[in-house]
Amino acid sequence: MPLTPAVDERDDPPGSILIVDDLPDKLLVLHTVLEDLGQHLVFARSGSDALREVLQREFAVILLDVNMPDIDGLETARLIRSYKRSAHTPIIFITAYADEMQTARGYSLGAVDYILSPVVPEVLRSKVKVFVELYAMQQRARRQAEERVALAAAEAARHAAEEQSRRLSFLAQASRVLGGSLDAEVAARELLRLLVPEPARLALLVRTDDHGALRHALVQMDDAPAQECDYEAVPAAARALVDRCMQAQGLVQADEAPWLPHWLADTPAAGLGAAAVPMMVGREMRGALLAVTSQAGRWHVTALEELAGRAAIALENARLYRSLENEIEERRQAQAELLEVNRRKDEFLAMLSHELRNPLAPIRNAIELVRRVAPPDPKIVWAGDVMDRQVRHLTRLVEELLDVARINQGKIALHREPTELAAVVAHAVETTRPLIEARRHVLEVSLPPQPVWLQGDFARLSQIVANLLNNAAKYTEEGGSIELRAAIDAGELCLSVRDNGVGIDARLLPRVFDLFEQGEQTLDRSQGGLGIGLTLVQRLVALHQGRVEAHSAGLGAGSEFRVFLPCLSVVEAHRPPALEVHGVQGDGVRVLIVDDNQDAADSVAVVLSLDGHEVKTVTDGLQALACAPVYQPHVVLLDIGLPGLDGYEVARRLRQMPSTRSALLIALTGYGQQEDREMALQSGFDRHLVKPANPMDIGREIMQWKRRAAPGADTRAASP
Repeated sequence: MPLTPAVDERDDPPGSILIVDDLPDKLLVLHTVLEDLGQHLVFARSGSDALREVLQREFAVILLDVNMPDIDGLETARLIRSYKRSAHTPIIFITAYADEMQTARGYSLGAVDYILSPVVPEVLRSKVKVFVELYAMQQRARRQAEERVALAAAEAARHAAEEQSRRLSFLAQASRVLGGSLDAEVAARELLRLLVPEPARLALLVRTDDHGALRHALVQMDDAPAQECDYEAVPAAARALVDRCMQAQGLVQADEAPWLPHWLADTPAAGLGAAAVPMMVGREMRGALLAVTSQAGRWHVTALEELAGRAAIALENARLYRSLENEIEERRQAQAELLEVNRRKDEFLAMLSHELRNPLAPIRNAIELVRRVAPPDPKIVWAGDVMDRQVRHLTRLVEELLDVARINQGKIALHREPTELAAVVAHAVETTRPLIEARRHVLEVSLPPQPVWLQGDFARLSQIVANLLNNAAKYTEEGGSIELRAAIDAGELCLSVRDNGVGIDARLLPRVFDLFEQGEQTLDRSQGGLGIGLTLVQRLVALHQGRVEAHSAGLGAGSEFRVFLPCLSVVEAHRPPALEVHGVQGDGVRVLIVDDNQDAADSVAVVLSLDGHEVKTVTDGLQALACAPVYQPHVVLLDIGLPGLDGYEVARRLRQMPSTRSALLIALTGYGQQEDREMALQSGFDRHLVKPANPMDIGREIMQWKRRAAPGADTRAASP
């Protein structure tokens, strides 16, 4: 009769039997007796080998000889029992002699049987088979238990996956709904419609005001539109649940909702529960969400917390978006106001320059007249030089103010052409030489031996170098040293201006190129200036695709400015266009001056008269148009800012008259921006000069016009 239940043993793997004996003959006998069992036989010839095998695998039964040389069978059994894996493995002692004490000790160590040697094969095989089958039954029971556990785990996992899928699907839909609008009211109503009527019968959304207090509530019931109400109108039990969740800052549940009939009179509250969860962004409380749900389904309760978190973020985003819109609108208005202020500033600078140029023009002309007609008295010469220097200085300040306004408006137009560095430096040095010599500085100029060509505007490049030299001269004590050096590296020009002057404070150095920024000035402001020279340098260098750096070790340590500009690798020889020179009868021409500033008109007239020209002055455009057919001027000096008809219209009408159709029209005005020059050319002017114009420049323009006159043209030369 079998000792095991009727089960299918075909899938049972063979067990392992450990046989321990130090005698090879006995091992061979035991192998012969037990091999018919069909199990895996493992042999060990010492206690140490047996322990090693026990550590490596699990055995159905262990046959252990008592008397062994290194570790006897009893000690080996004790050590085997000390291992967790083999603590309950059956052990059968095989011995040739066993007294009562030895037997008692063996059983105390967990032996299940004693077999005397020589063994009876049938007895040994039968006993071992019992333990092998018992081991197989244990293994089957273990596998069945593991299968049941795995099946239960799989069922639980499937159920959890279904719940998770439903929750994720719900939350995904919630994210789409909440992300569909940046309007807080729309998002709140869509959120409640998502909850009602499934999975919730009723949903309540309460939001805090700007002070953190609960003021207003939004209630969604069935398919009806959400209703607004004051928070105090919410039933006290529902308010208590909301207050509890906000105090706990977490989910709070109630097994019943007795206040449900307050909103749904025909709906019984039995079997329904409520859950409330706060809506928080970080540590800030933004409101609470309450839902009345069925007690049967609980997945939506766990999803409610995450839904409240997403809703809080969505509503916070809507609030921030609304705030951002308001801020953008405020900034747009502020920017519009700043642009208007900037426009008025630019208009003011343009008008200021025009008004300053008007008095400067007659002053400069008067100085030139005094130089020509005054007797050669040293004091008069000295006074004329002083006045000329101051007028030039004031003119430069006005030009710098205008340059800043033009650059800010993007109205600086560079006339780029191949320009040699040596010519630029020579022009800049010549411009600043009076100031350098006046302060008795020593200027050292070092340029590369080979020509250096730049693609840029000659006048603006000269202005960059001149401003740096002027800055070095102003902020260096008299008798100082200024070095201007240039070097080429990898196709880039590095031009530096170094001085041993007052230096730059470390706090000022990062702002040295800011507009109107200057170092500390004494009360007498001996350095002068408006603090815009270096600003012009930086912006003009940037227009030439370069950069400028300022360096100084501190106050009293001097300063160095480095300008980096790209160089040209190949430049063709620059030849000015050839001009045909034709003779013109007589030396002088008839000049008509039109300017509402009588002093400016008279001063220019006197200087031109000294040059041998016949000059007539009028003060407005109508007078100019009236006298032009009779006077028939060769040259018209025309102010643009005239009362009544402006200079543009006067020029257009003069071009339509036969007597002035081919005359030289020169715009002599305080308006000097690029668009003013372009408009002047479009109106018929030949030249555009900015007040205060040098009378020598006016005379030079007239002489060039005479030389370029076509052969045989009617020059209408004036009689001497």
